[in-house]
Amino acid sequence: MTPTPHPLAGHGLAELAAYETLGFFGRDPWWLVLLKAVFCFAFLVGTVLVAIVWERKVVAWMQLRIGPNRHGPWGMLQSLADGVKLALKEDLVVKGADKAVYILAPIVCAIPAFMAFAVIPFGPAGNEISVFGTRTPMQLTDFPVALLYILATASVGIYGIVLAGWSSGSTYPLLGGIRSSAQMISYEIAMGLSFAAVFIYSGSMSTSEIVSSQQPTWFAVLLPVSFIVYIVAMVGETNRAPFDLPEAEGELVGGFNTEYSSLKFAMFMLAEYVNMVTVSAVASTLFLGGWRAPWPVSTFWEGANHGWWPLLWITAKIWVLLFFFIWLRATLPRFRYDQFMKIGWKVLIPVSLVWLVMVASVRALRNEGYGFGEVVLYVGAPVGALLLLGLLRDVLKRRPEPGAEAPDGEFDPMAGGYPVPPLPGQQLPPVPRRPSRAPKQLQDALNGADHSEGS
Repeated sequence: MTPTPHPLAGHGLAELAAYETLGFFGRDPWWLVLLKAVFCFAFLVGTVLVAIVWERKVVAWMQLRIGPNRHGPWGMLQSLADGVKLALKEDLVVKGADKAVYILAPIVCAIPAFMAFAVIPFGPAGNEISVFGTRTPMQLTDFPVALLYILATASVGIYGIVLAGWSSGSTYPLLGGIRSSAQMISYEIAMGLSFAAVFIYSGSMSTSEIVSSQQPTWFAVLLPVSFIVYIVAMVGETNRAPFDLPEAEGELVGGFNTEYSSLKFAMFMLAEYVNMVTVSAVASTLFLGGWRAPWPVSTFWEGANHGWWPLLWITAKIWVLLFFFIWLRATLPRFRYDQFMKIGWKVLIPVSLVWLVMVASVRALRNEGYGFGEVVLYVGAPVGALLLLGLLRDVLKRRPEPGAEAPDGEFDPMAGGYPVPPLPGQQLPPVPRRPSRAPKQLQDALNGADHSEGS
């Protein structure tokens, strides 16, 4: 009798290891799956409630203000007070709105933010913990294309913002929705390219496998360019300052949520903060070792990465990245929209493409058995030559042409399509003013008062 071959017979050790890791998922009873889903929801909502208070406290501390100090001890119940206030506000639906889409938009914006958290690992993939006597991994689920699932859910969430701006039947919300769609297209590409470098280096799209492959060195050290690109892209994806162009108060009143109030407005705010937690968890999983303990702790404590302790490490990493969000908001002014698009298309995407080619070349050479010195020679020399040529190009481009002088005279501040300040030597044209309608005697009296004050 011929024995039946194993389904992965003939495959490499990496495929077998991934099969064993993913084999821990999909075996939990229904009540445990429901309990894990409730835990993920409660973790996100609880983190959001604390993050709102913490953001207001940290920003107040950075700007030398008091911050919330009325509701609860040290103002810690300010988030609950804000939630009650929003729930008691009048719920309005503007006349010119498409009511079905207008009501559906906050839901479309909030639900994907929670869904993306389902594949975040809180601990090892093995059955190391026991919940009511049942051994289970510290993760709701995982599958071979988990990171593509995160990208898909993040993209769907943008539809809520776009639909909110379109369905409001108003100009400023529409502009905010259009900005959000352009923002998503620009920064989703850079984010996907930063993911691709992680795929190449780890050999998997499974979140649990990516965390396992960051031993002993985190990908933030091995892939620093991908890490920096993802950090910038995640700020743009979540519409946070200094990239909060879809809701710029100084330009669009309130942006896409101008016509929303009460709980529908609260759902947009909830989705924003949940997205912050989700992208921070993804950054921790992809680049900061996920649930693994930081380097000093893992060297002298063998049990730091077992049991319930990994939940502490990934939570701490999420809060460090949330502090980074708050720090940016308190430090940087809002970008101009053309500057924001320039960063995405002319900086992040080209850098990510070049970096991705480098990572793929290094991995291919290492798989072929080339040594470290040969890899540096074959990959580093062309990149160094390109950087040198780019530096020479910038130097020659910035060199003033012979006979060129500093611009002087009047200039048009709107010639480039947006207002710009005058350069040295240039003067603003005089602002035309209408004749004063005040009586002549009053004008003479005011001019005399001015002269007397000036003397």
